[in-house]
Amino acid sequence: MVKGISRRVVVVDSPDQRFFEQAIFIVRNDAAGEGVTARELVEEARRVARNYAGGDHGRFSRLWRDLSPAVYTLMGAAGIGLVWLTVWLI
Repeated sequence: MVKGISRRVVVVDSPDQRFFEQAIFIVRNDAAGEGVTARELVEEARRVARNYAGGDHGRFSRLWRDLSPAVYTLMGAAGIGLVWLTVWLI
């Protein structure tokens, strides 16, 4: 049992609750003294959760992540074919 400790938390609900229901952020004790509003705390928590989940890496990385394994196979085969052709022509 913990006595004498009180902490402030920010709870952010997950937009896709397939695996996680909520993210819980524990607010630093000195954050309130810096004039930070509750709205700013919630927005920062949402930003951190988005960044941690990989949602803020841009369109290019999302494209690579969403490619089919068949495309990766074809790209690998093309690369090996180019290496073979280069070695064969030398």
